[in-house]
Amino acid sequence: MTKIMIINGPNLNMVGIREPGIYGTMSYTDMIAMIQQELQKHNVEADCRQSNHEGDLVDWIQEAYFKKYDGVVINPGAYTHTSIALADAVKAIAPLPVVEVHISDISTREEFRHISYEAPYCLAQIKGEGVQGYIHAAEEILKARKKQ
Repeated sequence: MTKIMIINGPNLNMVGIREPGIYGTMSYTDMIAMIQQELQKHNVEADCRQSNHEGDLVDWIQEAYFKKYDGVVINPGAYTHTSIALADAVKAIAPLPVVEVHISDISTREEFRHISYEAPYCLAQIKGEGVQGYIHAAEEILKARKKQ
């Protein structure tokens, strides 16, 4: 079975509560259950985590490398646009495939959201597909693994 770590950054636990016009009305708990259920159909174990603390996210990225996960899907939240530490962590674990995902289309939102420090070190960036973007991100990792 393929094992993918799904990392969610700050405020993602507020999905369904925070700005439902942008992030939808599905609760975080329901979102994680849906992701895990959908990925099981692809024979993927989804280890889903969320933290509002940057250091936790860095630790988890490194853990995915050292514990031999098959890939990482990360929604860094606001850290997308500010965190050199996350960018360095993603870069450090190459060639482990990492896909950045965003529920909303960050390229159509405020200008400061157009910059991603992590994207240059990721296999792909999925944005604006809602919760389905997590499934798409995992599929990108599966495709990359088949090419190896």
